[in-house]
Amino acid sequence: MKVGDIIENTYTTNQVAKIIGIHPNTVRMYEDIGFISKPIRKKNGYRVFTELHLEQFKLARTAFQIEVLQNGLRKKAVSIVKLSALCEFDKAIKLTEQYIYSVGIEICNANEAVKIVKELLRGANLENRYALKRKEISEILGISMDTLRNWEMNGLLKVKRKENGYRVYTDYDIRKLKIIRSLKCANYSLSAILRMINALERNSKADIIAVLNTPDYNEEIVSACDRLIVSLGSAKENAIAIKSMLYEMKNKYSNPPL
Repeated sequence: MKVGDIIENTYTTNQVAKIIGIHPNTVRMYEDIGFISKPIRKKNGYRVFTELHLEQFKLARTAFQIEVLQNGLRKKAVSIVKLSALCEFDKAIKLTEQYIYSVGIEICNANEAVKIVKELLRGANLENRYALKRKEISEILGISMDTLRNWEMNGLLKVKRKENGYRVYTDYDIRKLKIIRSLKCANYSLSAILRMINALERNSKADIIAVLNTPDYNEEIVSACDRLIVSLGSAKENAIAIKSMLYEMKNKYSNPPL
């Protein structure tokens, strides 16, 4: 399908920039990186944009409104936008559905981390039922083995070893890793998470204000995950909106008149 196949309103670069609320250079950048369909050009080289381009811009802006980086969600969002630019609407819709599902999983993970943090802050007794290897933990939690090594090297987790030298992860270790995973996704640095963990292990009533520079250490440790949940919830809402936009674009532009 070519953008010029449908007779409709046309726009200049500056007009598009004004309508979308972006700089004209951003309009050209979106074209260069494949976020919109290639516009046709006049003999003088000026770009001619259509209603389709406006819808593609709006879709892209919606997709990138919330910055969600964990577990490949950002890459999925980019792929959805690029498929829209290619008018591959069915593929874009399918990928959007996968994105929505993935966000749902991340929301569950973050909610679980909130519960675990609250248990730790209350001094809950955690059983050590498991004795799993690093590869098994990697698969269960969806964390790469390199990431686990990095966290251990940075002192976030001290894992016991068997007599044969193999590391074994307990139930307590698993819960702590879930907290680290969610706090890391909430954009805390490894050093900030380490300070929090050390403070809690030394004294459950420790002054976390000095550790995380927050007004209330209990609330802040939990709200780190809460903010993640809010962001993911917004990303999910946006993805649902994007799905509707894609269906509308599919109906309009998949079968243009001859």
